[in-house]
Amino acid sequence: MVRRALAALATLLVAGCAGLADSGTRSTVGSDGTGPITLAIGRDTTAYLRPLLDRWNQAHPDEPVSLLELPEAADEQRAQMVANLQAHNDVYDVLALDVMWTAEFADAGWIAPLDRSLFPLDKLLKGVADTAIYRDRLWAAPYTSNAGLLYYRSDILKKEHLNPPKTWAELREQATRLSAKYHIGGYAGQFLPYEGLTVNFAEAVQSAGGSILSPDARTVTMDLGSARAALDFLVGGVKEGWIPREALTYKEEESRLAFQEGRLLFARNWPHAYGPAAHSKLAGKFSVTRLPGLNGPGSSSLGGYNLAISAFSKRQKSALDFIRYFTGLDNERLVLTEGSFPPVWAELYDDPELIKRFPYLPALKEAIVSARPRPVTADYNQISLLISSAVSGALTLDKPVDETVADLKQGLGEVIQFGG
Repeated sequence: MVRRALAALATLLVAGCAGLADSGTRSTVGSDGTGPITLAIGRDTTAYLRPLLDRWNQAHPDEPVSLLELPEAADEQRAQMVANLQAHNDVYDVLALDVMWTAEFADAGWIAPLDRSLFPLDKLLKGVADTAIYRDRLWAAPYTSNAGLLYYRSDILKKEHLNPPKTWAELREQATRLSAKYHIGGYAGQFLPYEGLTVNFAEAVQSAGGSILSPDARTVTMDLGSARAALDFLVGGVKEGWIPREALTYKEEESRLAFQEGRLLFARNWPHAYGPAAHSKLAGKFSVTRLPGLNGPGSSSLGGYNLAISAFSKRQKSALDFIRYFTGLDNERLVLTEGSFPPVWAELYDDPELIKRFPYLPALKEAIVSARPRPVTADYNQISLLISSAVSGALTLDKPVDETVADLKQGLGEVIQFGG
């Protein structure tokens, strides 16, 4: 199956190599092309975007930006963008790219390189700027960062005189005992087979002391011990019931709602889920901390979105000016205060007023700084699909953990070999 899938990728990889051939010689965005622009971004579930866009539109009546909302799931966002860009369509001007897409989109020639001197990269959180750089060129401007957090019912843990779990064993014990006592689900993440499941598995492997691929994605570094421990943690939760079977259908929004509506004791999610929960019936009854790991605090995958300019946009000057405005310090503050999304400017995490309003900021900063980026490769999408499919088979109990891990390692090796 893996070999057939790899063979089907041959044409795409050849096209990718062609894009790479001229990626090093393309000039950065020029000064030409102004007028109305379109921002393509995932669905705004917190309704924070339009007021921010209105501020730009009021100040730039000749260059208004229109919001084009894509699906919530990252995989579906990417699919729509790729279909548009492969056709060299100029409908999208500014693209909100998952940090993992930078290499692929740059390699294919779909986005235009940017001038580093136009962006305050030295003011950003450590490691964040690297997500927008591929082959020593800047291809996008960091817009939001991200790291997974453990949401927990602080009211229940306080009543039980418990601290939030720092290890998987503590999470399992608390989720098992308290979910039965309080008649709610124990723990959930994003377990539907898509990019979210790849992230959850990668975090579990990291939190067991392992890794999946080398940073340059040229070597499979996944050892069977840490991968087995990671998958045992997740599959064991399903078998034992402290991970509800329903959680196998969850993406970010479903897991957010399940926790926010009081149906879960613990949930792994991104920081954007904090704001809606803080304004719900759960206000004052929950908190967040770092993800637990095998022997102590775990490690998140580094997430977030970068803003890039379509190589086929006819209004690149306006698009560049908009991106510089939208990723500036003032707007980054609003990204946090209005949308609950992690900003990329480091100084905002140390602002006393913001910490008072968002008490999770110190924990979030620690989670982001200690997070690990996913491998930088133009073939990341194929790698992610392979991982999520394999892990899903284990979670649905269709395939044993040992067999899943062994087959996954072999499959990853074939992808790497083919790509090389």
